[in-house]
Order: sequence, then structure tokens, then C-alpha cells
Amino acid sequence: MITSNRYTSAACNRTPESLDWGEDGLIYFAACHAIAVFDSNFQGSSKIVRTLYGHTARVNTVKKVRNVPPAEQTVDLLSGSDDGTCVLWDSREGVKYTLKGHSKGVTQVEAIYHQRDGLLVATGSADSSVKLWRREGDQFECFQTIDLRTGYCFALKFCTLPRSGGVMLACATDNDLVTLYVASGDQFVVAEKLAGHTDWVRGLDCVTESDDLLLASSSQDSFIRLWRVSPRDQVRAQRSFEEFSADEDIVLEVRVFSVELEGTSFHYALSLESVLQGHEGWVYGVHFNKHNSKLRLLSSSIDKTLTIWSPSPDSGIWYENVRVGEVGGSSLGFYGGKFSPDGKSIIGHGFQGSLHLWHQDPTNPTLWTPGTIIGGHFSAVRDLAWDPQGGHFLVTLSADQTTRIHTEWSKARTWHEIARPQVHGYDMQCLALLSRYRLASGAEEKIVRVFQAPGNFVENFRQLCGVAREADGDGEEILKTTPQGASVPSLGLSNKPVFNVDAEPEPDKKHVKDMYPEHYFVPTTMNAPPTEETLMQNTLWPEMQKLYGHGYEIYALAATSDGRWLASASRATSVEHAKILIWNTSTWKIVQKLQAHQLTVTQLAFAPNNALLLAVSRDRTLSVFQNKEDPSAETCDFQLLTQTNKQTSVHTRIIWCCDWAHDSDHFVTGSREGKVVLWAVRDGEGSVPVARATLDLKGESVTAVAFARRTITDEQQYLVAVGLEKGSILLYSVRAEWRLLVTIDQASGHHLTVKRLAFRPSTGAELQLASCGDDHFVRIYDITC
Repeated sequence: MITSNRYTSAACNRTPESLDWGEDGLIYFAACHAIAVFDSNFQGSSKIVRTLYGHTARVNTVKKVRNVPPAEQTVDLLSGSDDGTCVLWDSREGVKYTLKGHSKGVTQVEAIYHQRDGLLVATGSADSSVKLWRREGDQFECFQTIDLRTGYCFALKFCTLPRSGGVMLACATDNDLVTLYVASGDQFVVAEKLAGHTDWVRGLDCVTESDDLLLASSSQDSFIRLWRVSPRDQVRAQRSFEEFSADEDIVLEVRVFSVELEGTSFHYALSLESVLQGHEGWVYGVHFNKHNSKLRLLSSSIDKTLTIWSPSPDSGIWYENVRVGEVGGSSLGFYGGKFSPDGKSIIGHGFQGSLHLWHQDPTNPTLWTPGTIIGGHFSAVRDLAWDPQGGHFLVTLSADQTTRIHTEWSKARTWHEIARPQVHGYDMQCLALLSRYRLASGAEEKIVRVFQAPGNFVENFRQLCGVAREADGDGEEILKTTPQGASVPSLGLSNKPVFNVDAEPEPDKKHVKDMYPEHYFVPTTMNAPPTEETLMQNTLWPEMQKLYGHGYEIYALAATSDGRWLASASRATSVEHAKILIWNTSTWKIVQKLQAHQLTVTQLAFAPNNALLLAVSRDRTLSVFQNKEDPSAETCDFQLLTQTNKQTSVHTRIIWCCDWAHDSDHFVTGSREGKVVLWAVRDGEGSVPVARATLDLKGESVTAVAFARRTITDEQQYLVAVGLEKGSILLYSVRAEWRLLVTIDQASGHHLTVKRLAFRPSTGAELQLASCGDDHFVRIYDITC
């Protein structure tokens, strides 16, 4: 059996300097505890092509190492993490070195290749220190620690000084200064301190221009300052006021510092080149690009804009050339931005982990158009479900308070996020699909909310996925009867339907309650996957029903395959609140309350035949209910068919997960002590189900299980996927005994708890498995038997 990754979805970590665009054309960004490698030109689309895992806590910063000779390219990537380490990577092979020495998280990393000393690495940490590292034999050793006392390092940048070839380190700290350190012997010493900013300096970058060095600094004071470092043949003494002649031009102050290298003194003049004003908020990052002798500077700000600055060819004055960014929505601006190596594309990462890509128009250099991008959740992904009618899309739900829909773009055969049905005010917990276009979700509130797809989603789904109108009967009904879209009031949590989009009324005709603008829906026709702005504003689903009945937060949902019955369960510490509610999806009324457990029901699952309901609980027991009514009846009558207790249950710890086989004859459960049990329903004696096969993964915690939708091999073996707390996914065949087929390790799978697994409903020979986890990742795997 062979597995391969079809789709990976993840958001960029919400920290500055957590993304970089390498000379190899690939984009590297921090994603939870890992690094995602993103190809923005994959078969005319975009895709995360691999992930790098080597940290045990959030990755704060990612940097590519540039200008390294080919013979020395064993390290081409750096990352710093909250686990207190800096990892040096070979981006093709994995971890090469791990630098340990900081007592708190590493927030800044920087590296430069020096002809004499080889690779120099600088790390800044929350422990108020900056450490400098170089290779000593087979390892990297710290050769200097710069104590910032109670200060904090916000940015680091190595620069090569012109003429001497010496190394200078620029360090921005919380005293609003940029301190320049130059190498003197085996240590770096303070050469100058750049004053001028009135708030914390958050970004640094440098570039060589002619014989000079340009250093850019960006600050929370909304200004960008450009500093010029120029070589001098000798140190000129500062003149007094009386020495200036009356007709002499007044020039800015020039400060001079010297560098001693191998017995030779080199002198440099430091001056303020320019102050750039244009942003209205904190400027988190700056990035120079010099391509074909054309110099440009990209700045990223929390004011929701990325700005490209360039100097005038005639006067040399820097001016704003291009401004791009987000319009509308509830986003909070950019944490960083980078040029592509050729300067024809730019990418920004936002406060909510979103990526934004723009390409320069080849015929009009001042026009920048949005590019196809990938996205993902920026917090733990807690549940997922496939479209029940052929698995054309995957719905995921996260603690980032959003529900998202992912599908394959038929033009490029790549997967993308195409809609965001729910943007909530509570962390999301569980979901169930009642049909292709109807969704129920539960959050950390007592209400189950039901959503109906709008007409605009149906049109765009068909367009992007290539679904024929004849094969989408439900869609035709929706186009006739449902609203075009939805919008959320400023102070509301409910998605309100929008039936038509009228022209905006004149200001003097507005009611007083409408004087403040809302985020209104605008219908869009998608020929390519939507951008982040479109996803946030124009892809919501209208809320059609609220279901009240639970006394505590909703924890589990399940629906029958025909969508007639919905089961829900909430957090519970008593029998009364541990009851399972059965809802009629035609009347939206409670038709039954099923009692079997004493504590929270952790997962619910209806059998494919819709007649059986399986529940597992924190009380270490499971229960199966059977609908005694005829399937075509208007009512249901679920009765307890079988149940385990503490004596008959194989599990001794919390049962986290369960799933049904496609034939409805067997089900599987997984628990915290590492046991996975295959049970038979109808062969049990009395009221106790029969454990057909037990798998004991000692030392592990099983958090997710899923049956494939068909058997494999000639022996009619079931295929079961098992997700673990550590992030690995195991594929087993089972009938009478468990046999391991494939292990998907943390590098290819998840590096935190696997929360849910689900096989794609398909009758074809190809199998696809979807997974989600606490590491913010959503993955889809192709499985070849």
C-alpha cells in the first residue's frame, strides 16, 4: 500500500518574520510547530509541496540563507521557535543542526555566509539576549552573547560592509534604537546607534547600492527610515559652526565609524537617506529587491496595506509606487511581506494567518493582480466532513471560529478553499452535513446552528469543480428558492440572508440605524479560487435555524446519510445533561432524548443504513441505539440495542472516537489508553457487543478512527485509519486480527493530536483519506492498494 499527499492546508503563524521567499522560487512559512514549503507556481496554480518538522513548540520566525556558495549549501534555511531552539535546515533533507542555549523562545534568526568565518548565525530570544553562532568542527557553537538586560530584540539583520567585506549586525530593540555591531577580532562590538524612530523598530533589511550600503528600518511609529553607509578614505573631524562659510549648503549630519580587519582600518560615513511616510499603522516589515539594477522596497503594515517604494531615476527621492492590500472584512492587516526573487510578485501574510499574492502585469508594470493562493485555519482544526454526495468537497471546522470548504479546482487539479460558510464569535467544536448544501455546526455555546448554501455558492461550486447541472439536483432547487448570499451584522452572530443586492441608498435617505456601514454581501462569479477578501465577505451561508435544547456547550453532532435525523450531545457531568437529542430536520423539533451515559459523549456516528446510532463517552463506555420504526416513517423510535459498562468494556480510559464499517455490521472505537477495538453488533449475546479484534498500542493515545468505504484484498478485509495523539496516522487491515499496512509519520502527517479522520465517499478504485489536527493542518492523502 502506498500513500501520497494530495492536499495540505495550513495558515501562516501570526508572528512577524514568519515567511520568506527563497531564491529557489519556493515560499517557506511557519505553520504551528512546522514549516510549510509552498510553491506559488505549481502547474499554473499553487500548492504546499512538503512540510518540515523539527520543533516542539510554535515556530516564530523563518529565514532563507542567501548567497551561499554551491559547495557550502548544506544549510539553506533557519527557524526559531518557542521551544528555545534555532534549527538549521537543509530544505530538501530536513534538520541539519539544532542550536540550544536560550532559556526562552527564539523570536529572531538571521544568517550570513562569510568567506573567512563560513556561516554566521544570530538568534534573538525572549530571554533578553542575542547569541552569535559559528561552525566549530561538526557543530555550531555560541561564541558571543549580547546581553540586552531587560530589553527585547525585535529584528536582526546581517550586512556585508562595502570595500572591506566585513560583517555588520543591525539589531532593533525596544528602546526605539537600531544598534550596529561590527566584527572586531572574534567579537562583535557596538559601532553606532541609530536614533530617530519614536516607537519600537519592528523590521530591518539592507541592500548594496553602488559602493554604498542601504539599511531600511520600519517602526510602530508608522515611519520607514533609510540609512546610508558609505566608505570613506579617512576620518574627517566634525567642523564647528564657525568653520562653515555663508554660501555653503546645509547637509544632514554624517557620523563616521571605523572597522579594523586584519590590521587595516576601514572608515564609513553613516547618514539618514530618507524618511518614508505613507502608512497609517505599525509597519512590521521591510524587504529590498534589486533585480536588473532596479531597486525597490516593500513595506507591510497593520493598516492592511503592502506598499512598494522606489527611488526616482532623476532626483533619487523615494516615492510610493504601488499600494495593494485588503479592503473590507474584519482582518487586521499584515505581519510581513516579501518580493519574489525576480521582483515580479509579492506575498503578504496577515493577522489571521492568511496569505495574499499579487503578480505584476507584464504589459502594465503599475498594475498588480491577485494570484491563486492557498489558505488554512490558524488554530486547532476540530472536525471535518465530506460532501455526502460523492465527496466533491471537504468541510472543516476550527477553534479559529470559522468553518471552511475545500475542493479541487478542476482546471489545475489542485485543492483550494472556496467558501467560508460560518465566521463565528465562539470557538467551533463539531459539525454534521445533512446534505450537500445543508450544514449543522456546534460551537462552545448551547445552540446548534443550521446553515443552507446560497445560490451564489452553488453557481461557483459548479464552475470551479466542473459539476454538471444534471448531476446536482439539489442545486437546482436551491437556485430557485434560496437567497443569493449572507452577511453578518456588526453586533450579531447570525448570518442574515441576502435575497437581492440593491443599489446603495443615498446618504440622506438612510435610516439612522444604517448610517454605519455593514459588511454586505456582493455576488461574485469565480473562474479561479477566491482570494482572502472574497472568502471573508462573500462566501457566507445564511443561517436557517437555531436548535435549543442543551444546557451546556455542544460537543458532538451526527446526521443520517439521508439528512432526516440529527443527533447532538453536549458537555456533561451528569446523566441528565449527557442525554443525546434526536432532531427532526423537517420540523426542527426534538423527537427523542436518549439516555445511556453519565459523562460527555465524545463522538456520535450513524451507521450507513441509518438505523443504528453509535455513541462513545468520557465515562469509558459505548452504546448503540436502533431505530425500530420503518425507514420511510415520518417518526423515529431509537431504542438502546447494546451497551458496555465498566466490567464489559475493553477500554479502561476515555473513549475518544468511533466509526462504522460500510456494511453497518461492525464498528470500531479508540481510547486514551491506546486500544482500538473492532466490535460486532448483531453477534452479541444479550445486551453486550462482541469485541472481534483488539489492537493495543501501548504508550499511545488513540484520538481518531475511520473505516474505508469498501473492503480491500480478496479476504474482504476492512481498512481502518487510526490517528494518534502524537500526530501519526496508522493504516490497518482487520477482520479477525489487526495488520499494520502503512505508517504516516509526523513529517507527512500531523505533529500534534489528530482530531478527526474520514475517507472520501467514492465508489471508484482510488481511496482518499482526510485528516485534521490540533496543529492547524488539514490534509488529504491518496491511498493506492
